[in-house]
Amino acid sequence: MRSANPVYAGLGTTVFETMSRLARQHQAVNLGQGFPDDRGPAAVLERAAKALLEGSNQYPPMLGLPELRQAVAAHAQRFYGVAVDWESETMVTSGATEALAATIFSLVEPGDEVVLIEPFYDAYLPLVQRAGAIPRFVSLTPPHWRLERADLVAAVSPRTKAIIVNNPMNPTGRVFDVDEMALIAEIAEGADAFVIADEVYEHIVFDGMHHRSLLAQPGLRDRVIKLGSAGKTFSLTGWKVGYVTAVPHVLGVIAKAHQFLTFTTPPNLQMAVAYGLTQSDDYFRDLAADMQRRRDRFIAGLQHLGLDVLLCQGTYFANIDIAKLGQATAGQADDVAFCRDLVERQGVAAIPLSAFYSARPVRSVIRFCFAKQDQVLDAALERLAGLA
Repeated sequence: MRSANPVYAGLGTTVFETMSRLARQHQAVNLGQGFPDDRGPAAVLERAAKALLEGSNQYPPMLGLPELRQAVAAHAQRFYGVAVDWESETMVTSGATEALAATIFSLVEPGDEVVLIEPFYDAYLPLVQRAGAIPRFVSLTPPHWRLERADLVAAVSPRTKAIIVNNPMNPTGRVFDVDEMALIAEIAEGADAFVIADEVYEHIVFDGMHHRSLLAQPGLRDRVIKLGSAGKTFSLTGWKVGYVTAVPHVLGVIAKAHQFLTFTTPPNLQMAVAYGLTQSDDYFRDLAADMQRRRDRFIAGLQHLGLDVLLCQGTYFANIDIAKLGQATAGQADDVAFCRDLVERQGVAAIPLSAFYSARPVRSVIRFCFAKQDQVLDAALERLAGLA
């Protein structure tokens, strides 16, 4: 029998599925999966239900409903001061991962190089490889997860076609600062490279910080492809509604890839997300404030247990350093073994951060998702007692 495509045939079961399966097997509190356990905003759900029952359920336009594309453009102006033409610069996708796939497949050619800042969302690497490109890695390390000039410069070459930037950053919880944003712009301009800006956690930023979109970064408007996610902004990850913003000649090519991936997205969900993006500033402030409250509650509990909690400026995720907890193999912390032991002995599922690396994995950090109900977080903390 002929072989399958090696990029996908060579992939194993993801650590996310492995840990979730172990969590079910051991009836563990699952803080590995990265999604909230809320129902989402009632008004947005009601809009989706109303549109399902009263609106069209046939194919919407391939680029997305005008109502949602207009809302995406208005969102860019409202939050980032960027004027966007909804007709030529916005597109709706079936989730931000589909947006990512369409962007990579349409812009990257075999032999191109793509810079990945690790730790990274696990879909980046196989999509880049499937496009025939060569990944180049920039490794960030704890506790500060800073993007260093020398590392980014070393990863870029005349063959660099794109740099993928996740900000706020899953899994580290880091929000890049002004200097790092300027560095990305400088290097991208110098390399004549696209910047694929994965900004799905743009409204989940803490401690009075504000998300700065690369779409608004001076010098980058013509080369940035901004990806957004209704799933993260409205705590409705199962809806899989994403959106892309880019200049017309770039978006036009991405749209051609999109039409042969999912083509379109459920129209009732698009209508609901369009409504959601028009919510008052209070909604977006409350979203960040509620997630920060959960973060603070969970981190305080971890620290009370004597655990070493790392920086968390945004996203759903808090990380702890396990290097001092006595779990080591050949003198090195083993985050995979630690997480397996954690779910089997303590009844709490987490994710080893090495799963988000390729080149130089950090093996002393594990990730928890704190976007859960208080009683879930408290139950996890009770089970973690005595770990330190």
